[in-house]
Amino acid sequence: MKKIRELTLDEEFQAFVLIKNADVRVAKNGKKFIAFTFQDTTGTIDGKFWGASEDEIQRFEAGKVVFLTGKREVYQGNPQVKILQLRNVRPEEPGDASLYMERAPIRKEEMEEEISQTLFEILNPHWNRIVRFLMNKYKKEFFEFPAAKRNHHAYAGGLAYHTTTMLHLGKAIVKEYPEVNASLLYAGIILHDLGKVIELSGAIATEYTLVGNLVGHLVLIDEEITKACLALKIDENQEDVIVLRHMVLAHHGLLEYGSPVRPRIMEAEILHQIDNLDASMQMLLTSIRQKEPGTYTDRIFGMDNRSFYIPKDV
Repeated sequence: MKKIRELTLDEEFQAFVLIKNADVRVAKNGKKFIAFTFQDTTGTIDGKFWGASEDEIQRFEAGKVVFLTGKREVYQGNPQVKILQLRNVRPEEPGDASLYMERAPIRKEEMEEEISQTLFEILNPHWNRIVRFLMNKYKKEFFEFPAAKRNHHAYAGGLAYHTTTMLHLGKAIVKEYPEVNASLLYAGIILHDLGKVIELSGAIATEYTLVGNLVGHLVLIDEEITKACLALKIDENQEDVIVLRHMVLAHHGLLEYGSPVRPRIMEAEILHQIDNLDASMQMLLTSIRQKEPGTYTDRIFGMDNRSFYIPKDV
């Protein structure tokens, strides 16, 4: 059986896939339908199940493995599957959700080692103690969770992989600009998205939690820093703690993107820029790998719905 990334336009196929998302919506005719995102180890594809009954809504929930018969199509510049038939897996068929999960391209142990070594480069004692405290508190989730429900690093281990890649970029910037406070930048990078272990539900059938939807990961990690200060008996009103909190609160860059404040120190601006760069590169590379040189990618929702041309080998 073919994998999702191997499918070509108008190809009919059969495959075991994981339901990553199953959003129940109402069509213009008043009937319910399910907006699916199907997943295997190579990627995801969306598809709509029209006229879904209440029984089908219950049977085809996120996190379940199904046997899909479909046709690969394109809708408004984006790949999708026309669902021809859908059923749940039978007891004798491969129904373990972990078999269909996309994962970070490097091993968990490698990421653990790299982040562990970086902790020794955070020389400010307050930042070091806070980062170590929170990493110990959420270590299991940090190395298992995705960095997002959709768009970038939306796979098992994606949060740690995103953080590790940003550390690579941060360390290159520190070499180029010695004026940058490396300890502050590294502490900010490691903590900036840690609130997503509270904002998101996990790697399988990822959803936003209630507190994730209503509070968000920037505020959640700021609260965690405050709790760490209390546990470690660190005065949260000291300047070094305040600037660390600023790093995480400002990393989305703009108020309309969720940051309560814009970056006001150099390291916070760098953190915002490399966060955006790594997220953009992940979205671009995911799309480019699915196409051939001389063609355009599918539209990328997280990049203003643009499609990108892939130059031929020259």
